[in-house]
Amino acid sequence: MNPTQADAYLRRLGAERPARATIGALRDLHLRHLRAVPFENLSIHLGEPVVLEEDALLAKVVAGRRGGFCYELNGAFGLLLASLGYEVQLLAGRVHGDDGLGIPYDHLALRVRTVDGGDLLADVGFGAHSHGPLVFGERGDQADPGGTFRVVEAGDGDLDVLRDGKPQYRLETRPRSLPDFRAGAWWHSTSPTSHFTRSLVCSRITEDGGRITLSGRTLTTTDADGRKEVRELGTDEEVLAVYRDGFGIGLSQVPTVRGGQFG
Repeated sequence: MNPTQADAYLRRLGAERPARATIGALRDLHLRHLRAVPFENLSIHLGEPVVLEEDALLAKVVAGRRGGFCYELNGAFGLLLASLGYEVQLLAGRVHGDDGLGIPYDHLALRVRTVDGGDLLADVGFGAHSHGPLVFGERGDQADPGGTFRVVEAGDGDLDVLRDGKPQYRLETRPRSLPDFRAGAWWHSTSPTSHFTRSLVCSRITEDGGRITLSGRTLTTTDADGRKEVRELGTDEEVLAVYRDGFGIGLSQVPTVRGGQFG
């Protein structure tokens, strides 16, 4: 990422270029990213390819002012952090679900080394998760507006990330490269058993610490205290207005669930 691209990315986040790659600057960028860049899977249902290459990620997230899912969001954020002087490693994870662990390369998260405090686990691509990065080597509770988090040993060198006592995903600690995640992104974009092909989601943290989520035509707003308001949107114009005004995404058509492409 060149300096011009980094400056454009920072403008998207409403952030100034940090003087040093510190913990404080990372925490600020992490929260701004969650507020400005939504977690969304619209490309899958608009027939758009998910391309895990630097130029494509920056074109979508920065120039296109779109969001994405974990591979795209953490992939792009990792590029930004590296350009700002952070040491960044891409880590592969498998999400804990009702049927056990997901596929290999199910999730992408970031191990980030700062100049003033060791390693942190940054993740702007898991939907409802921690608002700030977690301390990578801490094994006790870590309080966050998104819940109480804990990073624990899971055997064979892996780590489990827990939220409010419930396992969220299992991380390998071996560094990976962005192309390693292409098979996982393809599977999640095409498999009829992937939850991304079976549903629509667009979600971000709001400025007051709450959350706004559009799932198909269901709009859910949650305040910082956890109180929810759920509303069904009737017309296409209402849906497109929420994408535009709530998420900064201008669409010419309402996405509809396409389902998987293989069986």
